[in-house]
Amino acid sequence: MFEKFDHIFTKVAGWIAGATGQPLAFILAVATVIVWVVSGPLFQFSDTWQLVINTGTTIVTFLMVFLIQNTQNRDSAAMQAKLDELLRAVEQARESFIGIEHLTAKEVEKVRDDIERECAGAGKSEAVSRSFDKFVKRL
Repeated sequence: MFEKFDHIFTKVAGWIAGATGQPLAFILAVATVIVWVVSGPLFQFSDTWQLVINTGTTIVTFLMVFLIQNTQNRDSAAMQAKLDELLRAVEQARESFIGIEHLTAKEVEKVRDDIERECAGAGKSEAVSRSFDKFVKRL
């Protein structure tokens, strides 16, 4: 049951995220704000007039956070799968890099620092490579 819902949600979230990223969506949002501002004098800038825009924007923002996060999670997972496949397929690539997205931020930073040191010191690349492989094995 949840699989079907997940599939439907994924399609809807992708469509909405794509649609709201278009210039027309921005133009509609700006037009809505302009209509709201222009209607202020008609409603004498009442509390109800203010509440309409506040409520509307809060609801849209709340829902968009979930849709954007869903889209971002899928895109990130797809990108990781593609990169993992490249690491697996390229003969000289170190397969120990596969799955490092599951490390903590501090551990990923250590990996990045090791790679930067490796690139900076041409003669030290083997030592750094062995050091990195040892680091990954400890995890």
